[in-house]
Amino acid sequence: MARTVLAAATGAALARIGLRAARSYASSDAAKGTMLDEQRWSRVNHRGEPVTLLEGPVYAAAASAAVLAAPGLSGRMRAAGIAAAAGAGAFGVYDDLYGNADRRGIRGHLTALAHGEVTTGGVKIAGIGAVGVLGGCLARRGGSALDKALAAVVVAAAANAVNLLDLRPGRAIKGAALAAAPGMLTRAVRRDAARAGVSGAPRRGTDLPMAGSANTMAAAGLGAALALLPEDLGERSMLGDAGANALGALLGLAAAAGARSTAGLACRAAALTGVNLASEKVSFTKVIAGSAPLNAIDLWGRRPAAAPNVPPQSSPGSRG
Repeated sequence: MARTVLAAATGAALARIGLRAARSYASSDAAKGTMLDEQRWSRVNHRGEPVTLLEGPVYAAAASAAVLAAPGLSGRMRAAGIAAAAGAGAFGVYDDLYGNADRRGIRGHLTALAHGEVTTGGVKIAGIGAVGVLGGCLARRGGSALDKALAAVVVAAAANAVNLLDLRPGRAIKGAALAAAPGMLTRAVRRDAARAGVSGAPRRGTDLPMAGSANTMAAAGLGAALALLPEDLGERSMLGDAGANALGALLGLAAAAGARSTAGLACRAAALTGVNLASEKVSFTKVIAGSAPLNAIDLWGRRPAAAPNVPPQSSPGSRG
């Protein structure tokens, strides 16, 4: 538990410090005309107001650094975590800066590729797929080829699933936290039961180290994300592809590493693949708006909706 808390605190501190420093430098004269010029990272949100995408690369860097500094991780798992966050974040930055909206969704990018058109989104899909393969092989090094393949699907599909939620302030971070929490709690309970010698609990030396590593990586990623949530909810910045892909990939890696069996990996891969396929047909924004509990969670902490601009009405009888 102490390692988990320390990893989360490290990620949170690095994210807050990093975003403050990045925004300060981006608005300075030294950044004008460079890659970090604030204008290069400015986008218009759903209200038509400007927000910065700098939150994304800052998140990826903070989460990677938190994994690097986290205690108790093996060199292999440390490398896997950094590759997931930094790799997915890098491909997300590429799409954030150079992408266009001509093609949307996995089907749109694959259709373009079938016609000989290489889109930035297609490059990102291939890149995150490669990140998934690397992370899956490292996380399930002692497992079968099927385990490694399923783990790769979990990492890549989770990266895209979180990005699908990044359409409203705070939604991606909230969704990722709610999705990761049950797995983290289950792994923590399992570890505690084993240490206490509870009958039926996994033995020491079996999956306990991996459960601990999974929770440490997830905590590092969530700590950094939750520290940026106020900025996201305040509509001053957003994760963009860089941050959402990095967050999803790191949590996907934690889920793959913490799976106790091939069946568990298959369930995770199937669920995340289903979410990605559903997004091609269904608007998640409409689904959330149509569900009272989901809508309440989605609106929590956000700025109120803008009041409609209705012209003042004349008083009765004064038709002017």
